[in-house]
Amino acid sequence: MAWPPARLLSLAQGLGWRRLVLARRLAAGLLVLAALVLAIRAPDAATGTAPVVVAARELASGSTVRAGDVEIRRWPSDLIPAAALKTLEQVDGRILAGAASLGEPLTSVRLAGQELASRATGGRDAASVPIRLADADVAGLLSPGRLVDVVTVGQRSDQPTVLASAAVVLTVLPAETKPAARGRLVLVAVPRAAASKLAAATLSQEVTVTLR
Repeated sequence: MAWPPARLLSLAQGLGWRRLVLARRLAAGLLVLAALVLAIRAPDAATGTAPVVVAARELASGSTVRAGDVEIRRWPSDLIPAAALKTLEQVDGRILAGAASLGEPLTSVRLAGQELASRATGGRDAASVPIRLADADVAGLLSPGRLVDVVTVGQRSDQPTVLASAAVVLTVLPAETKPAARGRLVLVAVPRAAASKLAAATLSQEVTVTLR
């Protein structure tokens, strides 16, 4: 059957319009897909990024952090821990209370200091005190969080003097490699009122700990 010229023109125009609509829908779909990919791969623009100090290599518990041990990276702000440190000056020379893995952000509660001491003692006003144990082998029995009593020899050998009760072990420092190295250093958290007395006693007396 022959189609009239007007009918053929109308049909051709209809097919062209449908193609145009399909093309627009396809383009809109591609734009939506691209937006989803960008949203997944990039952090939200409103969140942004911020600097954070991370371990540049594996760091052992009790080690002293130096500039070469850490680096600054930018992380999405909503992924950064609340207590994360943001400058190298905040960590240089500090002692790690626990091991840190490569790329792990360093926080104030992972480094020896007042904040860690207060948290370890349940929020009390506390301070960190280094004590050098007379028997270096005792240090091998200690781990962060362990409760100990710090004692020294009293006037009588059967009556030791307790310098600090229920001290919390924060970390054990690595053994010294010097030929005349003395006992291992252990960092403990004690109430601030007892910290000065304990620190002074360790200068002139040999101390050890009893485990709780």
